[in-house]
Amino acid sequence: MIFLMDLQMMLLDVIYFILRNSLRVILRPRTKPIDGELVLITGSGGGLGRLFALEFTKHGAEVVLWDINSNSNEQTAKLVHEMGGKAYTYAVDLTSREDVYRNAELMRKDLGRDVTILVNNAGVVAGKRILDCPDELIERTMKVNCHALFWDYCASKFAAVGFHESLAHELLSEEVEGVKTILVCPYIVDTGMFEGCKIREEVELLLPPLEPQYCVEQAMNAILVNQPLVCIPRLTYLPVLFRALLPWESNVTAYRFMGSDKCMYPFIETTKKQVTNGSVAVA
Repeated sequence: MIFLMDLQMMLLDVIYFILRNSLRVILRPRTKPIDGELVLITGSGGGLGRLFALEFTKHGAEVVLWDINSNSNEQTAKLVHEMGGKAYTYAVDLTSREDVYRNAELMRKDLGRDVTILVNNAGVVAGKRILDCPDELIERTMKVNCHALFWDYCASKFAAVGFHESLAHELLSEEVEGVKTILVCPYIVDTGMFEGCKIREEVELLLPPLEPQYCVEQAMNAILVNQPLVCIPRLTYLPVLFRALLPWESNVTAYRFMGSDKCMYPFIETTKKQVTNGSVAVA
């Protein structure tokens, strides 16, 4: 009964967010005030980063400017000051985790408060075909564009999906013969790697952890037929479709209904116990 009630509420929420976001297309939503906010902008020395700094200044926010190029960063700060705004500059190498941590702590001491808005704007582009890129350039690209934002599993896997998509398009545009790309997106595989990870019990009846052999067989079948994308099981194609078609809030509602938002909590506790006991599960 509780499951059916929750299912009904989830569907109502999904419909509500669809209608609300459709209405926003016609009626512009109210903007929130950001005057007095402390905004950290990475890659603020030029391009979009500089424009972000100026735009936030227009709205009364103070900006913290992080860029590896001190000269261009100071130029951005000068423009902010000419507008009557406040800007604080730091020369930061985002590819160095230690440098990020050190400057974050220095910033807290200098300003006496924490950042309230973070704009992860910094980015580098190779501008070369993948086979023409030296390892160092690829590593720097990933460190700035991806690793500088986070160091966790889900985000890195999402980056892998994006890498696959860009590589597939590059191969097609170059008309490369004999090279195929296949993206395999399995649900949780019961190898022990995600031991303890749990979604809602009622949903798990429809979506249990995958048997490793079944997962390999499905992936192998995709390889053999040159299927560009395979989600295992087929039910997991739905989130891909929903993410493209439904409003963000609708996806979040469904995500929470399934228990996916907290599924990693028991996994984390299990991992802590394994580390304490001197053993860690490996796939």
